[in-house]
Amino acid sequence: MAPIGSVQSCFSTRNGTPRQPLVVPLARATVVLNPARVAAEALEGLASYSHCWILYVFHLNTDLDKMWKDPARSKLKAKVRVPRLKGGKMGVLATRTPHRPNPIGLSVAKVEAVDGHAILLSGVDLVDGTPVLDIKPYLPYSDSVEGATIPNWLEVDGALAVESIHFSEHFISSLSNCWAHVQKQALYASADEFQDLIKEVLSWDIRSLSQRLRPHQVTIESKADDCGSKADKDCRNKEDYQAADSCSIVVYHLHLEGIDVSYKIDENSNIIVDNAALLPSAANQNRCSYLTWRDKLNTL
Repeated sequence: MAPIGSVQSCFSTRNGTPRQPLVVPLARATVVLNPARVAAEALEGLASYSHCWILYVFHLNTDLDKMWKDPARSKLKAKVRVPRLKGGKMGVLATRTPHRPNPIGLSVAKVEAVDGHAILLSGVDLVDGTPVLDIKPYLPYSDSVEGATIPNWLEVDGALAVESIHFSEHFISSLSNCWAHVQKQALYASADEFQDLIKEVLSWDIRSLSQRLRPHQVTIESKADDCGSKADKDCRNKEDYQAADSCSIVVYHLHLEGIDVSYKIDENSNIIVDNAALLPSAANQNRCSYLTWRDKLNTL
């Protein structure tokens, strides 16, 4: 199969991308179809639906090489660790893990607007650059199953919810500086709306199980001067983290809309959002933005 288009998402990396669709209502993305494969007329009528299904490829799946290059030796795991089970395992086909026999994803999203070859969606769980295979309208009379049930382990309230989220004064000022550089290419109308997105994303503990046990791609910082005078260490692997002093804390990073958002989370799941910094790629993005969709949104 060949993709018919790709996703321009507010989520720059897998880390921070919601585990399920619609749990972060402000999560936005534009699906841009390839005009060489799909005419704009193919989207005629889609704007009349409130939601649609997106079929896509988990293109950042770390198992892709072994699955496709030598499937006979891929040894795809039959069971995977489930976040809600705190490391407990479940059959891969009884979960929505991206590490599947075939790396195909299925997500529902809200249709905000349609314009030419592009669709603005919200409530997405799609990472930037995702190849799209197909789009289908959501039909409540057939897609919503009355009386459907789920396993008990999925019914645990607040299993991944955090206790509180606070924004430091430094974050507010640093976000203001960053926003001046990214606002013309962002899918959000203002820095305040973007801050609301951050709060929605971090309302769920976005860390994987391995990240909670062995933080990676994070920063180790000293709590106080007496913890040592070394510069902050970039913690890239298990050994680095184990070598960190007991008086050190972990700073996690969330990449959204070309901005690196730094935050800390304590043992009681309280989050402090500390800083915002421009990512190197922020100035090189050529994509649909809020300004692209503003007039369409105002007419809805």
